[in-house]
Amino acid sequence: MENRAYCGLDCLECDAFKATANNDDALREATAKNWSDMYNADIKPEQINCTGCKSDGIKVFHCSNCKIRACNIAKDIGNCSSCQDYPCDDEAYVVSHSLDAKDFIEAKKQTSK
Repeated sequence: MENRAYCGLDCLECDAFKATANNDDALREATAKNWSDMYNADIKPEQINCTGCKSDGIKVFHCSNCKIRACNIAKDIGNCSSCQDYPCDDEAYVVSHSLDAKDFIEAKKQTSK
């Protein structure tokens, strides 16, 4: 599995991915609390399961409903660097919150020119 999500986030650095890969209930609980506070939502530890954006397995709630993921799948592209609409409003939100994702997408865009 490629470790980068369509938006450029690194799945291997995601606590939901780590909790799933290591079957770590303590990390699930901590992540559920952290994300509940961050997103002002009621997120339960049992919702913290994900095998990665591009895997065929289970996705954490915000990845399974992700507009960026759906867009990349519909356009049959590997990530947003291949999209002529980059940066769109949805991707702009991600890269504004993750310099790593922005750097990844920008680097991929430069190498594809």
